[in-house]
Amino acid sequence: QVQLVDSGGGLVQAGGSLRLSCAASGRTFSSYAMGWFRQAPGKEREIVATIRWTGATFYYADSVKGRFTISGDNAKKKVYLQMNSLKPEDTAVYYCAAATRPGGSYYVLRDYDYWGQGTQVTVSS
Repeated sequence: QVQLVDSGGGLVQAGGSLRLSCAASGRTFSSYAMGWFRQAPGKEREIVATIRWTGATFYYADSVKGRFTISGDNAKKKVYLQMNSLKPEDTAVYYCAAATRPGGSYYVLRDYDYWGQGTQVTVSS
């Protein structure tokens, strides 16, 4: 059974930093990409950053470019999100996700089929 466990959220002042971590487990787990998504109250879940293992291709939402960095280790089934210069508008529940089906762009939510439980990030002004 595949399970993703994400952690590292918390309360931080604007301008501060946080590092989120995600670990995947499951004897047969293998992914084409992993990523981070977020959902603020009353809003739809949106993509934050993804990493496609083949070619180490990265994708970032415009709103986080230059501030967030995704990294990971496919062999260790782990992915991280370093978040710097945090803003109040970054406040949301952040979810780790994995894409185990081939053929996707891995830039959209529908390509991801396993999800973590979410970790709350709150940025105070």
